[in-house]
Amino acid sequence: MNAVVVIYACALLAMIAAVVYAMRVRAVSLDAGGTPQEVARFKEIADAIAEGAMAFLAQEYLYVGLFSIAFAGVIYLALDNSSTPDINEGAYSAVAFIIGASISSLCAFLGMKIATMGNVRTTVMARKSISDAFRVAFQSGAVMGFGLVGLAIFGLLSLTLVYTNMIGNIHLTMEMVAGFGLGGSTVALFGRVGGGIYTKAADVGADLVGKLEQGIPEDDPRNPAVIADNVGDNVGDIAGMGADLFGSCAEATCAALVIGATAAGIAENETARLYPILLTAIGIPVCLFTALFAKMKPDATSPERVLKGQLLISTILMTFAIIGITNIAMIDSFTLGSMTVTRNGVLTSVLAGLWSGLLIGYVTEYYTSHSYGPVRRVADASKTGAATNIIYGLSLGYESTVVPVLALAATTYISWSLAGMYGIALAAIGMISTIAIGLTIDAYGPVSDNAGGIAEMAQLGPEIRRRTDTLDAAGNTTAAIGKGFAIGSAVLTALALFAAFLTRSGVETLNLLSPKVFAGVLIGGVLPFLFTAQTMLAVGKAAFAMIEEVRRQFRTIPGLLEGTARPDYKTCVAISTKGALREMIAPAALVIASPLVVGVFFGIEALAGLLAGSLVCGVMMALSASNSGGGWDNAKKYIESGVHGGKGSDAHKAAVVGDTVGDPFKDTSGPSLNILMKLMAILSLVFAPFIKSAHEVVLAWLGM
Repeated sequence: MNAVVVIYACALLAMIAAVVYAMRVRAVSLDAGGTPQEVARFKEIADAIAEGAMAFLAQEYLYVGLFSIAFAGVIYLALDNSSTPDINEGAYSAVAFIIGASISSLCAFLGMKIATMGNVRTTVMARKSISDAFRVAFQSGAVMGFGLVGLAIFGLLSLTLVYTNMIGNIHLTMEMVAGFGLGGSTVALFGRVGGGIYTKAADVGADLVGKLEQGIPEDDPRNPAVIADNVGDNVGDIAGMGADLFGSCAEATCAALVIGATAAGIAENETARLYPILLTAIGIPVCLFTALFAKMKPDATSPERVLKGQLLISTILMTFAIIGITNIAMIDSFTLGSMTVTRNGVLTSVLAGLWSGLLIGYVTEYYTSHSYGPVRRVADASKTGAATNIIYGLSLGYESTVVPVLALAATTYISWSLAGMYGIALAAIGMISTIAIGLTIDAYGPVSDNAGGIAEMAQLGPEIRRRTDTLDAAGNTTAAIGKGFAIGSAVLTALALFAAFLTRSGVETLNLLSPKVFAGVLIGGVLPFLFTAQTMLAVGKAAFAMIEEVRRQFRTIPGLLEGTARPDYKTCVAISTKGALREMIAPAALVIASPLVVGVFFGIEALAGLLAGSLVCGVMMALSASNSGGGWDNAKKYIESGVHGGKGSDAHKAAVVGDTVGDPFKDTSGPSLNILMKLMAILSLVFAPFIKSAHEVVLAWLGM
C-alpha cells in the first residue's frame, strides 16, 4: 500500500468535493427570491453581512499575520542554537509554523466566503420549501467541512515528506513538523477569542436594547446592531470553529507523529509512520458517502433527525474503515519505551476515541436540546424570573460535565494501557476522524441562523420565518453537539501533546508530591478561571459600548422605531470589530506567556504540572460553560414556540436574560478554553529545547 498516494488522493477528493458544493450553492439564483424589490432587499442585506464579516476578518488577520511573522522570528531565535547544531531547528520549525498559520487562515476566509454566500440563498429557497432551504445550508457547511480537512492533510503530508527528505532524522523531523500544529492553534486562538468577543458583543447589545427595552423581534431591521449580530455568527462559528478544529486535527496528528517516531518499528516503516495522517484521510470518503444521506423528505418538519443521523452513520462507517486501514497500514507490533504495543492495541485506542466522541455528542444534545428534561426545567424555572432561570442553567452545565469526563477518562485509560502515549494521540485522531461531517453540520448552524435574520430583515411572511426558525433550531442543537466534539477532541489532543512534550523533554514520570510539580498543578488549575474572567469581561466591555450606541440611535434618529428611518449599521459593526481586536490581546498574552514563563523560571517539571492542572480544570469549565449557554438559548426558543405564554411573556423576558448571560459562556469563554488547553501544550512541545536550556541559564545566574 502506498500511503502517500492514498492520502493525497483523499485530500484531492475533499477539495474537489468542496468546490462542487460551492458551485451548487452559487448556482442558486437570487432572482428566484420574489419581486424585484424583495430581491434587491435580499442582496442589500446579504452584502452588508458579507462586507462586515470580510472586513473584520481582514483586520483581524492583518494583526494575526504580523504576529505570526514576529512569533516565527521568536521560534527561529529560540531554537537556532539548540541541541542539534548541525540542523537549524529554529528555521525548520518557523517555516512549519508559518505554513500552518497560513493554511488555517485560508480555511477561515474560504469558509466565511461561502457562508455569507449561502445564507441569502438559504432564505431564497425557504420560499420554496424547508427541504430545499436545508439542502443549501448543508451544502454551504460542507464547503468548510471538506475544504478544511483536505487542505490540512495536504499541507501536513507535504511538509512531512519535504522535511523527511531534507533532514533524514525521522524523530527530529517530526518534532519540527509540530510547528505546523502550533501555527494552526495560534490562528485559532485569535479566531476563537476575537470572533467570540465580536459576536457576543453584538448579540448582547442587540438583545438587551432591542428585545428587552424596545420589545422588537430578534432580527428586526430597526435594530442598529442586527447586521453586526449576523456578522458575528459567521466570524465566531465559521472562522473560529474552523480554526479550532483545524488546530485539533493538525496538533493531534503532529503529537502522534512525534511519539510514533520514537517507536522502534514505526520510524523505519513509512506506511506505519504515516498511519495518523491516513486515519484522517480515510475519513474523507467516509464522510462524503455519509453526506449522500443528508436529505429531508418533502413532508418532514425538521432537519434535526437528519443532522444527528449524519453523526451516527459516519461513526458506524468509520469504524469499519478504521479496522480496514489499521490491518493494512499498521505493523503487527512495535516497542514504545519499555512497552510492546500490538496492532489490536492501536485499533482499540482509535475506536475508543471515535465512539467516546459520539457519546459526548449525544450527551451534549440531551443537555442542550429542548426536546429533553434539562432544558425544559430551565424553561419552567423562567416562570419565576431570571434569577431562577440562571440558577437552573448553571446547574445544568455543571451536571452535564459528568458523563463526558467519564467517557474521556475511560478512553484515556484504555488507550494508555494498550498503546501508551501513542494510544492517547490516536484516540484524539479517532475522535476527530469524522471531522468533515462534524464541521459541516456545525457550519450549517450559522448559515441557517443568518437565513432567519435575512428573512426577518426583508420582512418576509410568517411562513418563511417559521421555516427558517425550524432550520435555526436544529442548527442550535447541532452547534452544541459540535462544541461538545470540539471540547472532547481538545482534551485528548492536549493530553497527546502533553505526552509528546514529556517524550521530547525526556521526562518519564512526574511526582505529584514534588513541590514544583504540585505548585505547577495549582497554577495551571487557576489559568482557565483567569482566562474565562478575561474573556467574559472582554464581552462585557465590548457589549457596553454596543448597548450605548444602539440606545443612542433609538434616541436620536427620528422615525427609527417606527420603521421610517434606516439605522446606522456600519457604526455598530465598527464597534464590535474594534472591541474584539482590542479585548483579545490580554487573553492571548496569558495563554502564550504562561508556559514559557513557568518553564524558563521553574523548570520542565513545574511546566508539566501547569499543563496537567490547566487540562483538568479547563475541560470542566469548557463543558459546563458551553452546555449552560446552549441550555439557556434553547430554553428561550422553547418558550418562543408557545409554552409558558410564548413571546413577550414574563417567562420569555426572564429566558432572554438567561440567554444573554449564556451567550459569552457558549460562544466565547467555553470554546476558547479549547485553545488554552491545546496551545499551551503545543507551545511547550515546540519550545521544549529552549525552555530546558533557558532554565539552566536561570539556575546558573541564581547560583543554583
